[in-house]
Amino acid sequence: MSAPGRLVIVGLGPGEPHWLTPAARAALEGASDLIGYGPYLDRLGDLQPDQRRHASDNRVELERARHALTLAAEGRQVAVVSGGDPGVFAMAAAVFEALEGGDPAWAGLDIAVEPGVTAMLAAAARAGAPLGGDFCAISLSDNLKPWDVLEKRLAAALSADFVICLYNPISRARPWQLGRALAIARAHRAPQTPVIFARAVGRADEKLTVMPLAEAAGGLADMATLVIIGASTTRCVPRPAGERPWVYTPRSYGGGR
Repeated sequence: MSAPGRLVIVGLGPGEPHWLTPAARAALEGASDLIGYGPYLDRLGDLQPDQRRHASDNRVELERARHALTLAAEGRQVAVVSGGDPGVFAMAAAVFEALEGGDPAWAGLDIAVEPGVTAMLAAAARAGAPLGGDFCAISLSDNLKPWDVLEKRLAAALSADFVICLYNPISRARPWQLGRALAIARAHRAPQTPVIFARAVGRADEKLTVMPLAEAAGGLADMATLVIIGASTTRCVPRPAGERPWVYTPRSYGGGR
């Protein structure tokens, strides 16, 4: 009798190999099949010579999830690979969506999610402590939700004075959306509010820029960028000339002076 299949959804973290958790690495090394967006699979390098890799485009998440579930149902040891954390705008939700609407037999599969360091945590660590108070994360992609819903959520979060982490801020198909989001932010936040543009954190081309909201512009980001808009309490701590300031949000609301 063949061994039962298993499906593990793995977060690779944002870039640096040492940000991959030991549990995630063990899941990858124990997999017979690795499934994911091609560039994410390329980041793995050589793991086991007998592993099969199934690369696909970045906009076929449900198809990828169904493929993974099918292979696990056939007795394969499957690892579905995501960047960052698989539960944050990534493949874990796609797998469970496919599970809910798929073959009833899939409900009995052994499925696990291995967390990873998501982009907002890596970016915040580089910047200082901008997430020291209450914060939220919003994806600016309107591929799976209407833009008017996104604007309502953004305005509500700004009105509630959260620090806001913006994922998927811009792409070739939607170059205007980050500019619109920043315009909405300027209606709720002071001009000097710190904004962090964190690009490719953990990779060789990493770049992190801090500027006031009044100077922030959509053209400063791409799809490899995470944008953090500070709350009214978020402040900058100056450093020696030429060095980027530290950014932090006090734990107590209105505190830290």
